[in-house]
Amino acid sequence: MRRVLSVHFAPCALFVAGVLALVRAGSFSGRSDWEAVPPGGPVATLGLTATVTACSALLGLLLQPFQVRAVRVLEGYWDRWPLTAGLADALARVQRWRWRLLRKRAHGAAARGRDLRVQADARRRLASRPPGNLLLPTALGNALRAGELTAGERYGLTTLSSWPRIYLQVSDRMAEVLRSARDALDTGVNLCWSFLALTGTSVLALYDEPSSWWLCCVGMLLAAVAYKGAVTAAQAYSGLMHVVYDLHRFDLLEALHYPLPADRESEEEVFADVSELFTGVRPEGRVYDHPGEGGLAAPTQENDGSMEA
Repeated sequence: MRRVLSVHFAPCALFVAGVLALVRAGSFSGRSDWEAVPPGGPVATLGLTATVTACSALLGLLLQPFQVRAVRVLEGYWDRWPLTAGLADALARVQRWRWRLLRKRAHGAAARGRDLRVQADARRRLASRPPGNLLLPTALGNALRAGELTAGERYGLTTLSSWPRIYLQVSDRMAEVLRSARDALDTGVNLCWSFLALTGTSVLALYDEPSSWWLCCVGMLLAAVAYKGAVTAAQAYSGLMHVVYDLHRFDLLEALHYPLPADRESEEEVFADVSELFTGVRPEGRVYDHPGEGGLAAPTQENDGSMEA
């Protein structure tokens, strides 16, 4: 219920209430009369509240299946559209330029206290970004990609293919923290879209009223704040992805009935085979570890199913 209210209902309610205020003020048909926006009595207030609630709930239900798409658009996956592919390339070049400046600042010489603080901040910010050749056009996309390309790769796992599986192995406390971070990210994204849509609607309604253009500026400012909040939440979510692999990667092996590796080298080999398995390549010679009676293991060979001594 908390996710429904914060992620879907609240952003839609803001948009519906804003559009309804413009309609009641007559902004689409002439000069805005803002004194006509507040309801005239208890009955009108109740009816207006019911209208906003019903329209917001319906709009939230309609948009819920497109939540992943709403995030991906703000991430900067625009190459599939010819009109936006050029913009994506231009913004990606800007992101690479900023990444190079940040890397130079992070690895440059620092002699004084302030320089050390600036260098430490640059290193922190650089760690929250993917490599320079894999940067996306937007800050939100880079914040999420940093987790998608490095969280599991540190141990030999491909994050994008293993994440849906390892997510189901996390503890209840970790699952709650992940849900909270993801809800914050989706709420920021939906608020950004809500304010952008409301700003566009305000431009259509108030284009002939220069004295009211400040409302459009406020809408853009609120959209920028919501986007910044989404970026911050995405950075936190990417950090939690790293924690999940630190703590639960061996739980994934147990769920797959693979024996635990003995050392770091064998760990990378096992997880490389697991990543290939997730992409449809059947690993050869990999031994299963099925618990038998009394907690004893009964290893089997995956490629032929024979028992091993």
